[in-house]
Amino acid sequence: MATILIADDHSIIRAGIKKILEKEIDLQVIGEAGNAYDVLEFVNKNDLDLLLLDINMPGANGLGLLREVRKLKPQIKILVLSIYPEESFALSAFELGASGYLTKESTPELLIKAIQKIINGGKYLSEELGEKLASRINLQNSKSLHERLSTRETEVLLFIGEGKSTSEIAKKLGISSNTVATYRARILEKMNMSSNAALIHYVITNDLLK
Repeated sequence: MATILIADDHSIIRAGIKKILEKEIDLQVIGEAGNAYDVLEFVNKNDLDLLLLDINMPGANGLGLLREVRKLKPQIKILVLSIYPEESFALSAFELGASGYLTKESTPELLIKAIQKIINGGKYLSEELGEKLASRINLQNSKSLHERLSTRETEVLLFIGEGKSTSEIAKKLGISSNTVATYRARILEKMNMSSNAALIHYVITNDLLK
């Protein structure tokens, strides 16, 4: 049986959702929360399978609560319920680790369908949102690795490609060596590489030193 926490700042909405879920023999509501603090406290103290989360909760900044729950218990699946249309927050919610996004105008049948799909390991999104996500992924994949970097990260990459040391780069850019090290770590992560040698090879292979 899947255990569920309902998080919404309106008690009448929580009651309505709970009534819908109580009709399903394989779903069990084990808690309710009306603000961000209560959500985090419940998640910290209890094991649950699914969080039904209103992203507009008191004590939270937009999608910040989703991010905090994912940090605290990354295994919990999250279905976002919102008054806002998909184009407003859905893409950001998925990028932060949500497993589904539904507007509060959705039917009870659609809510159950989304929950069941997520509980079974899938993700729930509308066909329109699926197309937008696919387009974004294709766009990212079509970019060269260095095009994912910020302007300053690109500068650091090019200096690394020239074989300059951390202290030399820091002096050139007028920043601290620690800051250069931070940029280097970001570059390696974004480009999925593990060493300066790999970065130098990439810079030379792609003829970036012009």
